[in-house]
Amino acid sequence: MNWEDLDIFCHVIDHGSFSGAARVLRRPKSSVSASVARLEARLGTRLIERTTRRLRLTEPGESLYREMSPLFGHLREALGNAAAMGETVSGRLRIAAPYEFGAHHLGAVACSMLTDHPELEVDIDVEHQPVNLFDQQYDIVFTMVDRELPSTSGAVRRVFSLERGLFCSPPFFEAVERPQSPYDLKSLPLLAAASDTVWDFTDLAGGHLSVPVVAPRLRSSNAGIRLQAAIEGLGVARITSTFCEPAVAEGRLVRLLEDFECAPLRVYALLPARRLMPVKVRIFLDTLEMMSRSAAAAH
Repeated sequence: MNWEDLDIFCHVIDHGSFSGAARVLRRPKSSVSASVARLEARLGTRLIERTTRRLRLTEPGESLYREMSPLFGHLREALGNAAAMGETVSGRLRIAAPYEFGAHHLGAVACSMLTDHPELEVDIDVEHQPVNLFDQQYDIVFTMVDRELPSTSGAVRRVFSLERGLFCSPPFFEAVERPQSPYDLKSLPLLAAASDTVWDFTDLAGGHLSVPVVAPRLRSSNAGIRLQAAIEGLGVARITSTFCEPAVAEGRLVRLLEDFECAPLRVYALLPARRLMPVKVRIFLDTLEMMSRSAAAAH
C-alpha cells in the first residue's frame, strides 16, 4: 500500500478538488490525479465520481475517507509539532488583511517578529475586498465579520473583537439635533459599510436595539473613505474606535451615543491547513494576541 496516495486522496476531499489539493501540496494536478487513480486500482473500486462541476464520493470512498482522514490528520499534526520544536523561524510569511484592521494592528506585530527573527520575511497585503485563502497562497488571511463567519475549508482561529463607535465631525454635531438613542439615527445621514443592513447596539441595561441602515448617504467597504467623509461633516459613521483615535485626539471627530455600545467587529484568522500550523504562523498569531491584550489593558 502506498500510504502517500491515501493521504493525497484525503487532501482532495478536504480541499474540494484535485486543483485545490495540488495547490496545497505544491505538486502538479496530474500527479494528484495519478495518486488517486493508483489508490483506486489498488483497492479495485472507484472512490470519487468525477464531473465537470464537482467531485462526489462513492460509498466506498466516503467510508474510506471517514475512517482514514482523522488518522492522517493526527499524523500530520504530530509530525508538524515535532518539527516545530527545532524549527527556525525563517522564510516568507504571507498575510492578507482588511485595511481597517491591517493598517492599525499588524504593523507592530510584523516589526516585532522581523526584529526577533532575522531570517524571516513578511508580506502584508492590505485589501478592501475579500481574499481567497487558497488561490493566492497566503499563510494567514484575516477577515472581519458582524455576525456568523461563512463556512470555509480552512482552519479558523478567533483573534479578538474590535470595539466600534459612532463618529461625526464637531461642526456636524453642532448643526443637527443631537441623537439621544440609536433610533434617532434614522433622521441623520449615515456613512455605512457596503455590507451594512442594520446597526446593532446594547444599552446600559443590557437591552438590544437594531437600527436599519436604509439609503445611507455613503456606502463603502473602505473604512478610510468613511472616516474621511465623517471628518468632512457628511454624516455619522460607525467605525472601529482604534481607527478613529488619531482624528478624535486632534479634535476632527467626536463620538456619539457613548451610553450605547455598538456591536463589535469580530476578527478571525483563516489558515490553509486544519491541523498543521507552521511555527512562524503560530508565533505571529500569539504575538498579535499578546499585543492586543496589552493594548486593551492600557485602555
